[in-house]
Amino acid sequence: MTGTPVTVPAFETATLGFLVYLVGVQITQRVRFLRDFNIPEPVTGGILAALVTLAFYLAFGRSVEFDLTVRDYLLILFFSGIGLNARLGDLAAGGRPLLLLLGLTVGLIFMQNLAGLATALAFGLPPQLGVLLGSASLIGGHGTTIAWAPAIAEETGFAGALELGVASATLGLIVAALLGGPVAHFLIERNKLHPAATDPATAIGIEFENVARTVLTPTDLMRAMMTLHVVMIIGLALADVIKLTGVKLPSFVPCMLVAIAYANLMPRLLPRLPRVAGTPALALVTDFALGAFLAMSLMAMQLWTLKGLGLLMAVSIALQTVIAVAFVLFLLFRLMGRQYLAAVLSAGFLGFGLGATPTAIANMNAVTKRYGPAPLAFVILPLVSAFFVDLANAAVMQLFLAL
Repeated sequence: MTGTPVTVPAFETATLGFLVYLVGVQITQRVRFLRDFNIPEPVTGGILAALVTLAFYLAFGRSVEFDLTVRDYLLILFFSGIGLNARLGDLAAGGRPLLLLLGLTVGLIFMQNLAGLATALAFGLPPQLGVLLGSASLIGGHGTTIAWAPAIAEETGFAGALELGVASATLGLIVAALLGGPVAHFLIERNKLHPAATDPATAIGIEFENVARTVLTPTDLMRAMMTLHVVMIIGLALADVIKLTGVKLPSFVPCMLVAIAYANLMPRLLPRLPRVAGTPALALVTDFALGAFLAMSLMAMQLWTLKGLGLLMAVSIALQTVIAVAFVLFLLFRLMGRQYLAAVLSAGFLGFGLGATPTAIANMNAVTKRYGPAPLAFVILPLVSAFFVDLANAAVMQLFLAL
């Protein structure tokens, strides 16, 4: 029998998240395989921590639940930083890649649901569960799974629909975090790719060898944090207004859009205002926010939810992984022009195609730390994965359920 869950408060959760990240850094620095294949440090530490909580559950029969309030703040802080570093020139240049990436994403949504449907039928499950083994849990993630599972359970009478979807989303997140870096490494090394000579330093991903040379003052960090909080306040207010219209968007999307507007308008309106975009201080804050966010997210995975779903989950995730990797190698990379940007986007696409947007950004961050900047990737991929994909995913899932 399962005992009372162990609840970890927000402050302690944040502290453990920092520890998990630092453990991941130490392990990654000592294991060459992890460095060579661009496995993000918080992924290393986060998966290890999730295994520890799994061992605790198996030993004592009590689950571990984390208060992730601080994590959610870090997510908004990170995407606001991405927005501050976006230039209108980059956005204009990203028009075609953005539309192409959106089209490819819709294509992957269809393929994931077809694969989910085939898996459900092969295991004698109601066909409606195919979406929970497909885009609801993979591109949609835990949030979409939790939102759709109750209705599917009621329609099919399958009591374990939520557990099935959560298990798929959890395994997908792990695969996404481990797979993006190696695939990008393969593409870059095989095709001898290099970043464009004109690319500036990215907003995140301070190169390892340059960290020691970066000189920052408390004023630099305070200015960056102040600017981030200003755009976050405006962005969250905008998010509340958008909710009143009935449109559902993650809170970080309006914050990122406000940050983009701020970064491109303020230099013209107030030219004497100290610049934050592209500074080492902004890079440091966004790197910190992303690392801590992902460490907390992965350590909070409840791996015991996979219990009893071994063969089904193994077949489902293996099939979805093969589809996603083939999709990237034979479609996305080629259609994006076989350039360095395409390789970085490949890591990101696998990150959110099987996991979540922060996983995608962490994958790209790990790649650009080693090989060089690709700022356009950090602008167009979040716009697709967080802004457009929920609408497209909902429409395709409704189609499959209707059929």
